[in-house]
Amino acid sequence: MDMVAQGLQLAKKPHIIIATPGRLVDHLENLKGFNLKAIKYLVMDEADRILNMDFEVELDKILKVLPRERRTFLFSATMTKKVKKLQRASLKDPVKVEVSNKYQTVDQLQQYYLFIPVKYKDVYLVHILNELAGNSFMIFCSTCNNTVKTALMLRALGLAAIPLHGQMSQNKRLAALNKFKAKNRSILISTDVASRGLDIPHVDVVVNFDIPTHSKDYIHRVGRTARAGRSGQAITMVSQYDIELYQRIEHLLGKQLPLYKCEEDEVMALQERVAEAQRTAKLELKDLEDSKGYKGGKGGGTKRSAAGGDHDDSEQFTGARKRMKPMGKGGSNNYKNKGGAGGAKKNWNRGKKRN
Repeated sequence: MDMVAQGLQLAKKPHIIIATPGRLVDHLENLKGFNLKAIKYLVMDEADRILNMDFEVELDKILKVLPRERRTFLFSATMTKKVKKLQRASLKDPVKVEVSNKYQTVDQLQQYYLFIPVKYKDVYLVHILNELAGNSFMIFCSTCNNTVKTALMLRALGLAAIPLHGQMSQNKRLAALNKFKAKNRSILISTDVASRGLDIPHVDVVVNFDIPTHSKDYIHRVGRTARAGRSGQAITMVSQYDIELYQRIEHLLGKQLPLYKCEEDEVMALQERVAEAQRTAKLELKDLEDSKGYKGGKGGGTKRSAAGGDHDDSEQFTGARKRMKPMGKGGSNNYKNKGGAGGAKKNWNRGKKRN
């Protein structure tokens, strides 16, 4: 967000400041006349994250300029037990208040796992979305690239999906969230950037498309649904490579989750359509990357580009679909159609002659 606009707001001496540690330090160092000497209360939300080493430098700078006489509050669904971390918050005579003494999810949340071969992960996802159609979904992926790719694939199948990830500009993130909150889009596909702190009451189903590497993140992810007494569902997709990570989650929860039942024949009936959508998504993603001079790898890249920048939403993008239509009859790119592969071969040969 714009620092100058924030500076003007801070100059009015607000009673409450809500900030990320990094941005607060920026203002403390660069904004004349701004200080935290009058602070009475310091609240650390998602305290286990903030006390991590990621924020070490920023947090130390903030704690140095705060008055010693203050009240400090630490909140989290998964509070750390490491004394060293808690000491960094410089607490005096702390009192601990907890709703439960083990990591747990709410009773209204129905949790399932689905054991699938990684090859057919997308097909099973589409099946779940079809089977539970009419609900509002949050789908969690492990990388920025994955969120965009999955969103493009689902759009190619006519599903209203929108991506949200850390390489999007703040305006794009807010636009994506607002579309989802306003129910203009029923599927939000996100990285762990959305696993904490988002309160969207109408989320009915959380799908862990990629299993979280840290078990605690599972509790935060599934906490996006079944909020404030409502009911909700969470489905975790477990491939042959995720068994150990999944067992850690079950160990943390202290219980075994039931299997989500799927009719395999019904799922595999979607295979052809999904494969076509995957091809479309792959081409569109490549076009997005080319248009932004993207040089990233699997994790979403080094630049704010294909997965970020101006086309985060990527909804108007139909370049690849247009290119794919001439192949085969009726605009389909299915090689089984007459003239599909043959037509492509002729075009390829023509192109070679021209060159």
